[in-house]
Amino acid sequence: MSAFDCVIVGGGIVGAALADVLSADGVSVALVEARSIGAGTTACGMGHLVAMDDNAAELALTSWSVSLWRELADGLPRAVEYDACGTLWLAADDEEMAAVSAKVANYRAAGVRAEVLDSAALHEAEPALAPGLVGALRVVDDAVLYPPLAARTFALRAQARGARLMTGCPVRELRSGSVVISNGEVLTARHIVLAAGVASPTLCPGLPISPRKGHLLITRRGAPVVHHQLVELGYLKSAHGTDGASVAFNAQPRVTGQLLLGSSRQPGDATREVDAALLERMLKRAAMFLPGLDGLQALRVWTGLRPATPDGLPLLGPHPEKPWLWLACGHEGLGITTATGSARLVADQLLGRTSAIDVRPYSPARFLAVSSREVAHA
Repeated sequence: MSAFDCVIVGGGIVGAALADVLSADGVSVALVEARSIGAGTTACGMGHLVAMDDNAAELALTSWSVSLWRELADGLPRAVEYDACGTLWLAADDEEMAAVSAKVANYRAAGVRAEVLDSAALHEAEPALAPGLVGALRVVDDAVLYPPLAARTFALRAQARGARLMTGCPVRELRSGSVVISNGEVLTARHIVLAAGVASPTLCPGLPISPRKGHLLITRRGAPVVHHQLVELGYLKSAHGTDGASVAFNAQPRVTGQLLLGSSRQPGDATREVDAALLERMLKRAAMFLPGLDGLQALRVWTGLRPATPDGLPLLGPHPEKPWLWLACGHEGLGITTATGSARLVADQLLGRTSAIDVRPYSPARFLAVSSREVAHA
């Protein structure tokens, strides 16, 4: 057996960020990953670092996390491709422009720098956009990066402090005080953290996490020049809807001169195949906003699975029925953004510290405690 203070199951960006934070606090850590670091949902994501205000808890976690990323930026390797480009939320009509006014007030109340652009200012900021858009909300401090290398950076920093990285090691079972690897090796630990994304319910049945499939496409070089991450305001309806497949425009500039294009959502679909019809819908939507995409060649198309919870917020904290098990999963499409904040919240709870934001909205007990009472009364 190998003994640690904490074993983290799942080497995506959230698990790797947690290993980084805990090892910096002197905690002995093992980070166990079935494949390679950052190879799962992390490798399939867009890499956006965005403050989102669908609700107060989401805004608190995302805005804090973006600020933590900004603090880390100067120390990230160049290969992580951190780009503080900001985000433009695009308003296609007067109704969406009215929503911009409400959003800018939310952001500013939370201390997030945001400003409103009218149609002329929007055209000046992004000349490649289609004419006719009525304006946008610019969130100044948002950024983008390359997620797999960000996860690897966190993991290697933890390893340099003595953490054990175990890749190619699927986990067979979680027990009180131990983790059993598929090869029979047993890791003992006072604390076990499950950060395995869509695979988490396999190791802990009953977790309210379901897959939401998404498609992404990266262009060849020579794409229209884009200076910000571009997102249509209709994206919010797509991101938080649960009724059937949906698409929305999302374009991310890469430092390579390429564009990363999204996005689509297929709730409950755990397949990996590309849906040609849905991809076509997504690209037609993108061309409505960026006409210069017509005729541009794709370098690669892929799919990924977002680990979604019923309320769109992650599970961060102790399992109410298993005091030895901690959860850091269920981030859906915001795991890259919130990896920094999620790691801090879980580490703070493990170490008995007060966090910078209220941890209660993300408590697993909001779902699992109800389930437990219902079982008790059945």
